[in-house]
Amino acid sequence: MRFDLSDDQEFFRETARRFIESEVPISVVREWHDLPDGCPPSWWQAAAELGWTSLMVPESLGGGSISGRRVVDLTIVADEMGRGVTPGPFMPTNVVADTLGRSGSPDQQALLEGVLAGEVVLGWAFCEPGGDWSASHVAAEAAPANGGYVLTGTKTAVEAGAQAHHLLVTARTPDGLAQFLLPSKTDRMTITPQESLDLGRRFAEVRLDGVAVGPDALVGEPGAVAEADVERQRQVMTVLQCADSAGSAARVLEFTVEYAFDRYSFGRPLASYQALKHRFADMKLWSEASQAAVDGAADALADGADEARMVSVAKAYVGDYSVELMHDCVQMHGGIGVTYEHDLHLYLRRATVNRGLFGTPGDHRVCLSKMMGY
Repeated sequence: MRFDLSDDQEFFRETARRFIESEVPISVVREWHDLPDGCPPSWWQAAAELGWTSLMVPESLGGGSISGRRVVDLTIVADEMGRGVTPGPFMPTNVVADTLGRSGSPDQQALLEGVLAGEVVLGWAFCEPGGDWSASHVAAEAAPANGGYVLTGTKTAVEAGAQAHHLLVTARTPDGLAQFLLPSKTDRMTITPQESLDLGRRFAEVRLDGVAVGPDALVGEPGAVAEADVERQRQVMTVLQCADSAGSAARVLEFTVEYAFDRYSFGRPLASYQALKHRFADMKLWSEASQAAVDGAADALADGADEARMVSVAKAYVGDYSVELMHDCVQMHGGIGVTYEHDLHLYLRRATVNRGLFGTPGDHRVCLSKMMGY
């Protein structure tokens, strides 16, 4: 994590770490893998009491950040959750709350009171079959009808989709992209849980079979406003996933170094072998550079400058090197590193899923090339 945290931010980070270590150690995380929702509602409400759901909500609506740099403060929690492979609807709830606070109607913003209390979970239904995370490939349709819209299409990899009380659905209208806030029990909307490599988080498929909604379901306006909101959501979600992966990688490197000093081979600790020292040096560089890339992207989003480039830089780097670092750590552990009983695979699963969500590192390198005119 960054070195320029204020005293308040550092206290917030320490509080989050102590809370995770005391309430959700890895042993508890493993127990929660069998829960349909991934974590008990009471725990998520306790997390909300610490401010985890308020950082992206404007002060006028009851929220507030630590430093005034909302995304930066949010990455502090994401990093700590990554270190603990902590489950929970943290990312989608905060990303959708950010949009509701900015573009939602008064009735939609009234939901934020429940979000702040940890009683309302929000999800974002954006990605569609085929795995393309760009806004230009949104195919779900919202056809004007009877003063409202009829939504048709399929969304996949919706984080907390089956746990969310409301879903923000991105669809295409004749006027451009639009977003609709729908209760989870909306008629003709089917939510089906999906299997995931990540054992802690939950994902779902959302099918829209002619869902009729009124104009009051719109969040913002179709066209430029909605497109700006979608881009902001994509960027914030990507940065949070990078912060999560960077935190996971840092923690994996820590306990791998500890293991290398405790594990003896031919009468010497593994950490004493020069070839392994070189690999540890490489991994330390990857970890620190990942943290720096996340910090740069969070700063860009907080300052409103060069966001797209910095977010793609972070995903292109962290997406690859967090997974690479963990694969190296598996090798350092030897046979025990590939067992289910060891915790390493929980981190590797999480980072691997993060790598593919909201654009792969390759996708973001293509975006960077286009920004440079290639």
